[in-house]
Amino acid sequence: MIELIVIDVDGTLTDGKIYYTDHGDELKAFNIKDGLMIKSWNMMGKKSAIITGRTSNIVDKRAKELDITVVRQGIKDKKTELDKILKELGLNYNNVAFIGDDMNDYTLLKRVKYSFCPFDANTIIQDLVKYRLHKNGGEGCVAEMIDILIKKEKLENEFLKLWV
Repeated sequence: MIELIVIDVDGTLTDGKIYYTDHGDELKAFNIKDGLMIKSWNMMGKKSAIITGRTSNIVDKRAKELDITVVRQGIKDKKTELDKILKELGLNYNNVAFIGDDMNDYTLLKRVKYSFCPFDANTIIQDLVKYRLHKNGGEGCVAEMIDILIKKEKLENEFLKLWV
């Protein structure tokens, strides 16, 4: 049973572009559909985590809005970091689905039960994952992943109860 979804940020939750203002402020755009599905996943008693190689206050803010309690930024070795998280949560790789888009996600995508990538992911990653999604990064690919997981894990009734 999948208990934890792990999400990369740049290229999955966002389109992978980083915008800077004249004052040096960083801007990122997040898809509202991804947010609704992540929040729904959490409301069903499941867990979600972000592991990203970059560091940004914007990511902390978005994670807080979505009730993502495990946020690890500035991570160079994502596998070692996920090992720590799994130990803290009492889970293993068979309880994890991960979405990533580039080579720094490679080792995690090889290990988890369900691996996903956006449609516009690195071609090596596309060939590696179990599910290459129809949506690009930042365009609802995380929502698409969660929709697949809800069906795979037979959680449709539990998901619909959130809205009825």
